[in-house]
Amino acid sequence: MILCRRKFRGTSKQLTLHYMRAIAIFDILMLYGGNFDHFLYYAHGFTLQTYSISFCKFFSFLNYFTPQVSAWLRVFICFDRYLSLSRIHKTWFAQSRNVLIIIICVMIIFTLINFHFFLFACYHNDDGTVNMEARLYEIYPLWNYINLVLYNCLPFIFMIAFYGNVIYHLIRFRHTNISQNLRRQYRSMSLTLIIITFLFLIMTMPATICSGFFYTSTSKFIRYLFDYILCTYHILSFLIYLITFREFRKEVILLITL
Repeated sequence: MILCRRKFRGTSKQLTLHYMRAIAIFDILMLYGGNFDHFLYYAHGFTLQTYSISFCKFFSFLNYFTPQVSAWLRVFICFDRYLSLSRIHKTWFAQSRNVLIIIICVMIIFTLINFHFFLFACYHNDDGTVNMEARLYEIYPLWNYINLVLYNCLPFIFMIAFYGNVIYHLIRFRHTNISQNLRRQYRSMSLTLIIITFLFLIMTMPATICSGFFYTSTSKFIRYLFDYILCTYHILSFLIYLITFREFRKEVILLITL
């Protein structure tokens, strides 16, 4: 809601906000996946993922699709910051229409990667309960290993590479004739995104490593704890924007005081 206010509608100048809006949507969807199932299990003794075959397929897909899209949109934010600081002239990536194309392409790619859940995952056991595996092949922990690469390792490598260059260019700006106001805007936005990147590693990696390599050797409490920390990261984006992004903070205050 905040990122759609009039202050942030000049996305031809602030293309990063296209990505931030999309990420906000996918972060919200994540809360209605596995995290919501944890609540249902403790509160009512069942999960949506094992409620029926259709629910099982949909939530199995959603639990991988949403975090992967969210992570790779963060990669493209890093790429956008790098281009805005390192290129004098606009590139293909610096056009509003093309940013929307990138977002749609990311969604399509990860839909295709995870589409096998709709085709092969989930079936009824002999006793009528829902089995989240597939009859033709073993989904888990194989897909947890793949998710570790797609959701954590590759995105973080790209983020570090791009932000290494961002920090380099920010240091260079100190010795150029760029205006103080523009320098402050670049620094504010880049600081926000650098913090989010490092929190991404610290808060999301434990859950995916645990699911991939230690699922059977760790207690349910530990697994759920890591999942809650992972989901908390995606909620923290709002607080980080509020603390480090001055324009965002002003709009929040205006919205509250209306």
